[in-house]
Parts: sequence; C-alpha cells; structure tokens
Amino acid sequence: MKDKDSVLIVDDTPVNIKVLVQALKSSYRMRVANGGKDALSIAASDDPPDIILLDVMMPEMDGYEVCRRLKQNPQTMSIPVIFVTAMSDSDNETFGLNLGAVDYISKPFSLPVVKARVRTHLQLKQRTDMLENMSMIDGLTGIANRRSFDQTLEQEWGRGRRNGSVLSLIMIDIDNFKAYNDNYGHGAGDECLRLVAKAIQSSLSRSGDFVGRYGGEEFVVLLPECENDGALAVAENIRCKVEELNILHEFSGTADHITISLGVKSMLCEGENGAELLHKADQALYCAKENGRNRLVAG
Repeated sequence: MKDKDSVLIVDDTPVNIKVLVQALKSSYRMRVANGGKDALSIAASDDPPDIILLDVMMPEMDGYEVCRRLKQNPQTMSIPVIFVTAMSDSDNETFGLNLGAVDYISKPFSLPVVKARVRTHLQLKQRTDMLENMSMIDGLTGIANRRSFDQTLEQEWGRGRRNGSVLSLIMIDIDNFKAYNDNYGHGAGDECLRLVAKAIQSSLSRSGDFVGRYGGEEFVVLLPECENDGALAVAENIRCKVEELNILHEFSGTADHITISLGVKSMLCEGENGAELLHKADQALYCAKENGRNRLVAG
C-alpha cells in the first residue's frame, strides 16, 4: 500500500504550484501538471492521484474542460476534484460543482483552509471506497451494484438449472446520456440516474425480481421463472415508467425527454453459467439502440 495519499496540482502559474506544494508536501505525495493534457495523462496512468487541485483559467484547455473529461472517463471519474481559482462568483462555483467537482476554493486562498478541505475530501473518498467495496449497494442510486448482479445471476442460474426453469434478463441503457451529462452537468446526470433507477424498481412486483446498476447509465433486471412474453411485458412497463418521468432532454436525438432502450432475453437454465444469457441480452440492447432507441428488442 502507498505510504501517503497523492495530490495532483494542476496550474499554469509556477508560483501557485510552489505555494501549494510547500503547504502540502509534509502530509502528501505531491505531483504537478502545468496544463490540462498533462493532468489527464497523469490521472489515467497506472499511478493516479487520490485528489486533484485544479485551476480554472489555463491556456489551451481550461479547468472546466479538464474536469468534464475526468468525469466522462470511467478510469478517472471517481477522483475528487477541487477547483482552486480566482473566479469566485456563485455562477462559476455552481457550474464547477455541476461538472462533478467536490469543492471550490477561491483565490487568494487560505492555506489552512486548503489543507483542511483536502484532508476532509480524502477521508470521505476513503470511506466511500471502503463502503462500496464491502457493500452490494450502488452508492449513487441505492439499488444493487454490479457485484451484487454478478452474484445474483450465478445464484439464479444455478437455481433455474436445478429446477429446469427459465431465467429472463433485461438490459437497459439511458438514451443519449452523454449528451445529457455534457449539457446539464454531472449533478443533474446523477439525479437522472437516481430517478430512472427508482422508476425501474417500481415496475417490478415480485419479491424475487432483481434490479441493479450494471455500470454508468446501464441497468439490469433479472426475472426468475419468467417466460419471454412476461419479460417483454415487464420491459415495456419499465420503458413507459421512465418515459412518464418526463425528464427534459433538449439535446437528445431521440426525444425531447429522457428515454431508454432495452434488450430482453429469456433462456432455459442449461449449462454452467448465465454468460450466454448476458451476451444475448446485450446483443438485443445493441439492436434496440441501432434501430432508433426508446424501444425494446427481444434476443
């Protein structure tokens, strides 16, 4: 394990870097980048920083764009970003936080405040990571996470194989979600994910049915002992429930509100595992997206 947490300072002004390094180097392993491209490269490396202090006003690529790209990349999206900038009005602060930053420190800054906020956000990240690793619950949406889905699929497949029964899987993708995040901000994107998860969950009526977040804007639903017609009915109900949320999406090429695409597959549980079920449902989802989105396709 690392002896110290790593802090990446991104600023094109050497004096700012020097001041922050001097203030933090006794407690953290310090790294620096004088531009956005270097920052993104370090963040996506095999040794990523634990937290990033990011200036907004930089040439070529400003801090907002750096943050946007960090949050779009699954490899770097969980790294906390603190903006440290002279742009201190509330509109700029709100904009930065909606991009996914965890905090916003105005220049001229107080070094004790910088130290305290870095320490606080590193502690929060450590606790969140620990709970996420230990838990079967997705921290953002409150539904089951990918780890829980993998285990449940294995368990339900084994049960279905013993009972000679059918298992159905629905894979769900929010249409044009990247455009939603890019234009409304990651704060709004997170709320959209929570609302969609709740709508999917409310569509299920049997105690044995399972809903989980597969990753990013993808969700999965497992329906034990459910034949194809029943799974298609559940999928269409989910699609309608999400559409009824009427979440504005002016930048979608599908509709003026949030919609979803769904891939549905039902299989008799034969063979060692449910890998083929997952593959076929994913193929069906791909077809739904290729054929216009806001629809379901059976595999």
